[in-house]
Amino acid sequence: MTPSRSYGTVLPGQDQEQQPLLRNPNRPWRWSRMVVDVNRDWADVVLLLCYIITGLLDSSSISIWGSFVSMQTGNTVYIGLGLAAPSESTRWIKSGTSLLSFCLGSFFFSRFHRYFSPARRWVLCASFLVQMLFMACAALILTFGPASTKDEVSWNVLVPIALIAFQSCGQAVTSRALKYNALTSVVLTSIYCDLFSDPLLFASPTQNAERNRRVAAPSLLLVGAILGGVFAHSSFGIAGALWTAVVLKLIAVISWFFWPADPSSESD
Repeated sequence: MTPSRSYGTVLPGQDQEQQPLLRNPNRPWRWSRMVVDVNRDWADVVLLLCYIITGLLDSSSISIWGSFVSMQTGNTVYIGLGLAAPSESTRWIKSGTSLLSFCLGSFFFSRFHRYFSPARRWVLCASFLVQMLFMACAALILTFGPASTKDEVSWNVLVPIALIAFQSCGQAVTSRALKYNALTSVVLTSIYCDLFSDPLLFASPTQNAERNRRVAAPSLLLVGAILGGVFAHSSFGIAGALWTAVVLKLIAVISWFFWPADPSSESD
């Protein structure tokens, strides 16, 4: 009878010395599952969830503050209009804050993923956890801080804008990490172009997964935008939209924690 060892299991008919190490004996099992890459299959579902978050945040922020916190094309236009007539409105200051914070966030999240391995499970969990905490901080300021008007430029307006914009690019970086480059959740123009120029636009759902994603992305963002508009016109305001987005980010964190591992990563 072949003696057993602590690091693995012997398959019938095979010598134990030929068996792969199923687990590093010096590494806890829970940490072992965190240092593998996640499987890309169906990972686009989590990225599509981010479109609801983008719709929630942008529709409520444009209604309350007059600037975007995720889609930076509109903010760039507002900055241009503001520089042309800086005394007419404070919107360009808020848009500039959002754009600058988004760029800083892109710098941070891209290097974080690149340094520690883009699709590593713990990296994805940590990335979305940071995004969630930034939104929670902004929500706390808006919930318990002083009230502000739409044209006001004060710390309790600019700080939440900066926090939300900084974290929003983490979703876009994740789409690159998982090689779903079209699902950035912060732009729709290219998706509309690719959708209606697709030669298989009218193929069955099982024959064109890319088309399915391009239909789902703007549809889910629209759902989020409607919800954000409802919050903006209710007593909850943008704080309600933010707390809802925090819950959705938490769902994403939990999803990455339990997501199936990439088989090639497990065998390394």
